[in-house]
Amino acid sequence: MKYVAFIFLCCFIKISAQDLKNHQWKNRVLLIYADDKNSEKLQQQLEILSKEKEGLSERKLLIQSYTEKEYKTEFSGKWITSGLVYKIYPNSKNDFYVYLIGLDGSIKHEQAEILSTEKLFTIIDGMPMRKRELKQKN
Repeated sequence: MKYVAFIFLCCFIKISAQDLKNHQWKNRVLLIYADDKNSEKLQQQLEILSKEKEGLSERKLLIQSYTEKEYKTEFSGKWITSGLVYKIYPNSKNDFYVYLIGLDGSIKHEQAEILSTEKLFTIIDGMPMRKRELKQKN
């Protein structure tokens, strides 16, 4: 699955207006995929994340949501239509999926269920670069 995800991300980076390379070494990115923008799982995931905006910011984490034909960044209500998203949609057999992309641009975590902020923050806080950030902060 990681190989398929890597191929997807390589294609996506070249096609998408939301070029992940622009975030490399600056931000971590959580990519959230759902079959529909009104998906209950997507709405739940965004609601969970929206309650922790300070924690997301502190961890340099950006949120990008995708459906088969649309995408949006962060928690804005505006969805942008893109026919290209459908052609590279990675999880046709899953109705919901999340990828955590690290500062180095690699996939750090992926799962096909809602991700709690506790688990998300534990994963990020365990990363060597995040540990370094915390050490420099103190």
